[in-house]
Amino acid sequence: MTRPRPLVPRSDPKDSVRVVGEFGVIDRVVALSGSAAAAEVGPGDDAAVVRAADGRVVITTDVLVEGRHFRRDWSSAEDVGHKAAATNLADVVAMGATPTALVVGLACPADTPTSWLEGVAEGMAEECAPLGAAVVGGDVVASAPDSGAVVLSVTALGDLGGRPPVLRSGARPGDVVALAGRLGWSACGLAVLRRGFSSPAAAVAAHRRPQPPYAAGPAAAAAGASAMCDVSDGLLADAGHLAEASGVVLDLDRASLVRVCLEPPGPLHQVAAALGEDPMAWVLTGGEDHALAATFPEPADVPDGWATIGTVRRGAGVTVDGRPYEGTSGWEHWR
Repeated sequence: MTRPRPLVPRSDPKDSVRVVGEFGVIDRVVALSGSAAAAEVGPGDDAAVVRAADGRVVITTDVLVEGRHFRRDWSSAEDVGHKAAATNLADVVAMGATPTALVVGLACPADTPTSWLEGVAEGMAEECAPLGAAVVGGDVVASAPDSGAVVLSVTALGDLGGRPPVLRSGARPGDVVALAGRLGWSACGLAVLRRGFSSPAAAVAAHRRPQPPYAAGPAAAAAGASAMCDVSDGLLADAGHLAEASGVVLDLDRASLVRVCLEPPGPLHQVAAALGEDPMAWVLTGGEDHALAATFPEPADVPDGWATIGTVRRGAGVTVDGRPYEGTSGWEHWR
């Protein structure tokens, strides 16, 4: 494993937000934001106007705090932009919807380089563009003088396309549990960065820029998924939310998870061996990969891009091979 190079840009006193000012920052960020296919009115007025042909709008918000969700010495500005967008876009597709637009609130210190904010805007635009979405509005403010931290609050909108939303509360005994996307990679990358290294590059990149399976959410809805959620805090934790909402047990199959998430052996095995960790613990409890977990009435209903990893039974909670998991189930703030 190799040590990372610093990613924080040098502060240029002639090109900070203090010098450029609020509206100069807005002009620069808007110029990099791209365009949303569903937007009738974009940035520049008091509010944006986004078409909702379905008549309903899926809305979600996440807040990213420097030092908690990202570090500027670990991630480039573009990385932070990708991550901020992906975190919210994944929640939209987890409802079975197609993302249409983002609204962003930003708080930062006065000496923040405008080039860094432009990098964040570029990263968000790149993450949104393949989906036809874009940033359509927001706000920028000065952060508290004693904090010095950057805070990003991102709200994402989505269109259900005439389908009902796929909720967490629809799983029923007899359903199968399926997974789209990958698990454990972000946790593995975080473990590498915490030890001052930057390789394997694929694991570190997974922590810096999650890769949600965007197409899998609407595909699951079209295939008749009975329940679905974004896996942001760990598979056990988020499956637990789904199980609680549905009043059932989600029993996960370890052998299936190994086959889907850990074969063939790769960076997770390499890092786990070097650090004395269990890669399956990252798969079960690691957050920020933004995979999707869903339940389907029949195995035949599971669409391409999804893999069966368990079953739904009567009862409450989440089990692995029929037994409760010993240890922390995932991330929870303030704990």
